[in-house]
Amino acid sequence: MKQRSVLFLPLLLAACAGHGGWNGSVQCAPYAREHSGIQLRGAAASWWRQADGQYARSDTPHQGDVLVFRSTGRLPSGHVSVVRVVKGPRLVLVDHANWEPGRVTRSAPVEDVSTENNWTRVRVWWSPIHGMGKTVYPAYGFIEPVLVGSNS
Repeated sequence: MKQRSVLFLPLLLAACAGHGGWNGSVQCAPYAREHSGIQLRGAAASWWRQADGQYARSDTPHQGDVLVFRSTGRLPSGHVSVVRVVKGPRLVLVDHANWEPGRVTRSAPVEDVSTENNWTRVRVWWSPIHGMGKTVYPAYGFIEPVLVGSNS
């Protein structure tokens, strides 16, 4: 049993980095990469820094953007979600993987609760309670699927 625990630990630590993780092969980073066209790799929280100089970054959501959550105790690797619909300046619907362990969730509401309306603090729909979760998560903002310097 001890040997299994040692083998399990690296999988647990890679949960949202796209290396399989503790909930199987459905992970946020590979899902966001495939569904947004943004070609970044590694831990979800690292996408914001990696995007600098490669992709446009914004605090205003647009359809197809990737919302990047910061690393926290609850989300050690951060999290990424793909914006499906912008419902208003403080509400988007996202598609994301592994928010609910091992599942892809579509059209999940995410609400901006930051005081500056800049998407640095968000609440996310949690379907087990059929409502917005109580936890407020720190976020960086949105990565646009447009390469810096391109005319697209």
